[in-house]
Amino acid sequence: MKILLLIFFISSLFAGSLKMPIASFNASGGVRDIVFTENKLYSATDAGCVDIFDINTKDMLSKIEVEKITDFMGDKIEAKIYSVDVLKEKVLILSQGNSGFAQVYIHSDNKTKLLIASSEMLSIAKAKFIDENTLLLALLSNELISYDIDKKAINYQFQVSQSKFSNFALNEKKDEVVVADESGALKIYSLKDAKLLKTLKGQNLDNVFQVQNKNSIIVTAGQDRRVVVYNQKTGSAYYKTSGFLVYSVGLSPSANLVAFSSDEHNNITLFERQTQKELTRYGGNKMTPTNILFLNEDEFLVSSDDKVINLYKIK
Repeated sequence: MKILLLIFFISSLFAGSLKMPIASFNASGGVRDIVFTENKLYSATDAGCVDIFDINTKDMLSKIEVEKITDFMGDKIEAKIYSVDVLKEKVLILSQGNSGFAQVYIHSDNKTKLLIASSEMLSIAKAKFIDENTLLLALLSNELISYDIDKKAINYQFQVSQSKFSNFALNEKKDEVVVADESGALKIYSLKDAKLLKTLKGQNLDNVFQVQNKNSIIVTAGQDRRVVVYNQKTGSAYYKTSGFLVYSVGLSPSANLVAFSSDEHNNITLFERQTQKELTRYGGNKMTPTNILFLNEDEFLVSSDDKVINLYKIK
């Protein structure tokens, strides 16, 4: 009995050290990607739809559904949505297609149109807007494609490296992209001419799961249990070691705060970028975090393989 009470006390003490969500959003399925703009939260799910929430009321306003696909047994199933992006009135949707390939849709004026079909046999891992008429597509083969929406044509295509693609992040101007792969090195390219501007290496020793890029600060989430922080202005870099694989990382708008998934319990740790001081830990995520998205300097969202997106208050 005494042992049980001791275990309960330790568990309560551990739970008490965590800040819990102040609110949550209930998505249609496991969440793959989230985007926040104009007081709306867009959630890409594995249930074949993008859910759109009002950030203030937490209510689901609407959802954008894509066509079902045929699996290897010949059955119709929901197409997983891999990534979503929003620019003005357009919503970009990257979804699972037939035969293991991807499909790209553009949603505008309440209509969802197929832009790139799975019959084009592209294994697209991530898609984002560069501008209203141009997309950046990343293939699993670690090739990047600049794609013209109106012409339905490729502007340019190039190989980043022979390592498998992991993630990319655009800067605020959307004229540069930093690309992460399983090598641990990061490469920064100009999107105007696909010119390699810089290679960052020596900090992550293994696969980089995620990368974020804001205000000339680049941070990574690594399989080597490292969160790496690069400062492009000063050329400096450092890493913080976690006790578990770091699957997800987020940067506040000013890039002064860094949040990362820090343990096997799916908790999030927040630290100050300049001082490296750890501030707070956040709990309440039932499954592996997939995205950490700051709304401002005082609030951030965490999505996971679960249907629930949690909202946290920093102060």
